[in-house]
Amino acid sequence: MSQSVTPEPNRAAGNVPESTAASGSTADPVALEIEPLAAIELLGPQIDLMRAFTNNLADQGEILGLIGPLELPRLWSRHILNCTIVAPLLRPGVVGDVGSGAGLPGVVLAIARPDVNFVLIEPMERRVAWLNDQVAALHLSNVTVVRARAEEARLTQPLDQVTARAVSAFSKLIPLTAPLLRSGGELILMKGEGAQREIEAAAKPIRKYRLRDVEVITLGAGVLPEATRVIRATVE
Repeated sequence: MSQSVTPEPNRAAGNVPESTAASGSTADPVALEIEPLAAIELLGPQIDLMRAFTNNLADQGEILGLIGPLELPRLWSRHILNCTIVAPLLRPGVVGDVGSGAGLPGVVLAIARPDVNFVLIEPMERRVAWLNDQVAALHLSNVTVVRARAEEARLTQPLDQVTARAVSAFSKLIPLTAPLLRSGGELILMKGEGAQREIEAAAKPIRKYRLRDVEVITLGAGVLPEATRVIRATVE
């Protein structure tokens, strides 16, 4: 699989299916979203590496089934920066990302926080291959990819923090993620507008897995088109 790591933030993604090309269709390819001004502010010296990953995802994400066909016009704002805004919640140590998929948020956070080590946990072979390709192409020395379901992952040490994005409801995520953490470790789970309702619906697993300080944190208001909501909780 060829990888492009040359930043091209303003070009159009020209992934046109062969059947379309053969039929002589003149439909324009969907254009990649122009890089928002907030990107440089949020990423600083890591911006070029993030541009490279964004372009790789734009070029290959739909073909590999990693992103939907309508995501390119909002790839930066809804996906890349939506994940980047979580970076300040992480602390030096080992962070596991459950269900990494396209690398959202795992690869994005690894780029934004080179001072943090990441373990990307993903069960699907083709997604694991994509993640490994990106780790190699972008020279991410702070990332390890593990092919496993979260509940079957065999890690060398307990994690300091665990992230996840669009994987499952909070009540179902708790038994998958909390056992991966050391005592005092944190869950940093990206959620939608119903985050508080998810907490209320998860009272039983919260008690069972001894979570404390469970809260919803809203990030990026006034900076991103849509705020990012995170459920943060500590495992006793």
